[in-house]
Amino acid sequence: MKIALAALLSAATLTLTGAAPAPAGSYAPTARTVSAWLPWWNIETGYQDARAHADQLHTVSPFWYATSSATAVDDEAGAGDRRIIDGLRAKGVKVVPTVTESLDAAAMAALLGDPSRRVAHVDALMDVATSRAYDGLDLDYERMTETQDATLREQVRTGYNALTTELCARLHALAKQCVITVMPRTRDTGLAFDYAHLGSVADRLRIMGYNLHNALQAPGPLSSLAWYEEFLTHATAHVPREKLEVALPAYGWNWAVGSIARAKHVTTREAEALRRAVGAPYTYDTASGTPHFTYTDDDGDRHEVWYQDARGTAAHLAVLTRFGIRAPGLWALGFEAADVWPVLAGR
Repeated sequence: MKIALAALLSAATLTLTGAAPAPAGSYAPTARTVSAWLPWWNIETGYQDARAHADQLHTVSPFWYATSSATAVDDEAGAGDRRIIDGLRAKGVKVVPTVTESLDAAAMAALLGDPSRRVAHVDALMDVATSRAYDGLDLDYERMTETQDATLREQVRTGYNALTTELCARLHALAKQCVITVMPRTRDTGLAFDYAHLGSVADRLRIMGYNLHNALQAPGPLSSLAWYEEFLTHATAHVPREKLEVALPAYGWNWAVGSIARAKHVTTREAEALRRAVGAPYTYDTASGTPHFTYTDDDGDRHEVWYQDARGTAAHLAVLTRFGIRAPGLWALGFEAADVWPVLAGR
């Protein structure tokens, strides 16, 4: 989920003494508009979270499978847990597990460009889809896009179009959903994804609306209002709005300022708990629509934490509304603070 950014956004900030309640804004969806991922490493907390908010969730995607070759789709810890599948479906929530991939651009281009290997891979994916009472599959292939080689990127793009055409057709033949997760398409990101094609074959195209600044970059917001405007302009020009979902972050990064070490992942819940523990004021960046704070640890190292909360979520949902998109997603269940759910419900 790595999104490149050339420079750190500059922004005016509004400093408050404590976290302000999120405004309702103009976002007014109906019931069951939200989809959310369920991480295998936080499965029980996320599962109970999903059941508690099932009236707002139409789909949950457990992060359960990972492709390692044309024929191997490996299980993550707890994959296929029938208690979770049955528990979610009993609440009226569709279960559409996510499949990621560990192959690089060259390996995926070779796989996707070989018709026999591609068919074998579709077979392997269909074995997953039919192994449990699943309602479909969510294909989240990201590593294959990490190349600056234009020729290789085009091979990935063309091959992925063929793969998704074949996979979606076979899922639809079994009345199962075909969901494709993609990076935001901007001038220099997400170029390996053909939005128009993917939007034509899939039931839903999920855009990862987060990681504008990632763990290996300089500190900054995970998403921004201007960034949403940019990638939604492209998305809505190529994909029917009713097929688009934008996944919002419920996490953040804790950077040690000046260090080249990877930033530490924090959930929204953890970020707020940390802010209170270190006594940092709640600061909201009005330009990006995200909260952040700084503190100095016991070793004297300065930290900068950017994350997302209900207030920022409301601001970003307003952008979705302007583009006619009524289907937010959430990365991820068990990460968010409780007050984000009324915001997602338009209250």
